[in-house]
Amino acid sequence: MNLNNFLKKTNLSLTIIIVIGILIVLNFFSYNIFYRFDLTQNKDYSLSKASKQAAASLKDIVSVKAYFSADLPSQFLSLRQEVGDILDEYASYSGGKIKVEFIDPKNNQATQQELYSAGIPELQFNALEKDKYQVINGYLGMLIKYGEKSQAIPVIQDTKDLEYQITSAIKKLTSSKIASIGFWQGNGVADVKKEVSAAYKKLGEIYNVAAVNYATDKKITDGLDTLIIIGPREEFNDDELKAIDAFLMSGGSLVIFADGVKVEQGLLANKNDTGLNKILQSYGVKLNENLALDVNNGLASFSQGFVTFSTNYPYWPKVIKSGFDQNNPAVSRLEGLVLPWASTIDVITDKTKNMAVSYLAVTSDRAIAVADNFKLQPQTEISGGTRGKFNLAVALTGKFVSPFNNASSKAGHLILAGDSDFIRDNFLQNYPDNLVFFQNVIDGLSLGSDLISIRSKGVTERPVKEISESVKTVVRYANIFGLTIMVVLFGVIRYFLRRKIRFEDQI
Repeated sequence: MNLNNFLKKTNLSLTIIIVIGILIVLNFFSYNIFYRFDLTQNKDYSLSKASKQAAASLKDIVSVKAYFSADLPSQFLSLRQEVGDILDEYASYSGGKIKVEFIDPKNNQATQQELYSAGIPELQFNALEKDKYQVINGYLGMLIKYGEKSQAIPVIQDTKDLEYQITSAIKKLTSSKIASIGFWQGNGVADVKKEVSAAYKKLGEIYNVAAVNYATDKKITDGLDTLIIIGPREEFNDDELKAIDAFLMSGGSLVIFADGVKVEQGLLANKNDTGLNKILQSYGVKLNENLALDVNNGLASFSQGFVTFSTNYPYWPKVIKSGFDQNNPAVSRLEGLVLPWASTIDVITDKTKNMAVSYLAVTSDRAIAVADNFKLQPQTEISGGTRGKFNLAVALTGKFVSPFNNASSKAGHLILAGDSDFIRDNFLQNYPDNLVFFQNVIDGLSLGSDLISIRSKGVTERPVKEISESVKTVVRYANIFGLTIMVVLFGVIRYFLRRKIRFEDQI
C-alpha cells in the first residue's frame, strides 16, 4: 500500500472519530445545559428575566399539570408542542422545583371531576373526519399547584400570553401577601360588572379585588393598597374627598380615570365637573374640561341612516410609541393607546418639584385642545382651540400636600388619565391593547416592573411611522425603477466581466 494513501486514510479516520466524539460531547451537554436562541426583537419565544427569576427563586415544589386531550383536532397539535417547550424552559430554570406533567383526562371520571371543581371546562371542537364534521370533546387547560393552593388556566387557545399567566399564577401562589385593590362605587362611576368587567376580572387573576362602597360603609376598606376611580359622572362631596385624600396621605396608590367632558348619546358634549380638581390641584395636577384632537387617532364607526361607516376620528387621540414615557417600564414598550374623547391634564410644576413625575401618555405636537363649542360629528372642520402637545395621562410619586391639612405619613402614588372610556368593555373589543396599558399601570404600583416586561413582549400593533413627502417620493420611484436599474447594472457588470475573461484567454 502506498504510504501517502495510508496516511490519508488514517487522517480521514481520525477526523471522523474526532467529529463523532465532538457530536457526542455536544449532545451530552445539550441535555444538561438548557439554552435557546431567540432572535425576535422582544424575545417572544423565550422566558423573560422575571419568569426566570420567579422559577429560580422557588423554595418548594410547584406542580404544573397540563390537561391536553390526545384526540384533539390537528390544528392543536402544534399548540401542545409549544406549551411543552415553554414548560420545559420553566422546569429547567427552576432547578427541578417545577414538576411538569401532561395528562389526558379521557375516560378518567375522577380527573374530570377534579377539573370541573378547579374551573377547567370540557370543550367541544369541530373536527373533519371521514369527509364529515364531527364534534369532539376535549381539554386544553392547566392547573398549577403550590402546597394546598392551586391556580387554574381554564383554556389555552394560544401561547401569546401563556408566560404571563404562568408567572403571575406562580407569584400569586407563592407570595406571602397579595395586594388588595378597590374599585370606587357611587358618584356615577363605571359599573365593575357591566361596564369594566374585563379590567376587573383581569386584576382579579392576580390581586384581591373588591368594590369600595363609601356611601354605605363610610370608610375606605382597611388594608387597601390601591384605589381605582373610573368615570365618575356625579360630584364628590367633601366627606368623600376627605376619605380619598386620607387614603393617599397614608401612602396608598390612587388611580383616577376621569372625563373632563361627558359625551352623551347623539354626540352631545357637556363639561363634567366632578369636584375632583379640589384635591387634584393640591397634589399638583389639574384635569381640564376640554377635549383633545390629534392627527394620530383611532378609527370610529358611525351610523348614517341604514349605512354604517368607519373613519379616522380626531376626537379619539391615539398615543404612539413616541408619546409614551420611555423611562417608565409600565409604558415604555407599548406601541399604541386610543383614548376616546380624552381631556388634557396640566401639571403644576410649583407643587411637583419635589416629586417624581412621569408623563405616561402625551399627544403629538400637532394636537388641538377644544374647551367649548364641541363639534363631535365626524369629518367636521375644527376651528379655534389651542394647538400643541398635551398630557393625557400622568403619574406622580412622593409626599402630597393635602387640601384638608392631613399629614402625609409616607410617599404615595397618583395616576391620572383624562379619559375613562378607553377601559370600558365595549371599547376594548376594538382596542384590546388598552387593557395592557391598564394592567401595566396597576402592576407598576403593586408589583414593580416584573410582570410588565412579560405582558409587553408580544406587540400586537406596528404602526407605520410618518415620513416626509420627499422620502415618500424617493420610495415611490425606487419601487418603480429600482428593480429595472438593478437588472441593467447586473447585465452591464456581467458584460464587462465576460469581455475581460475573453481578453485574458486571448492573451
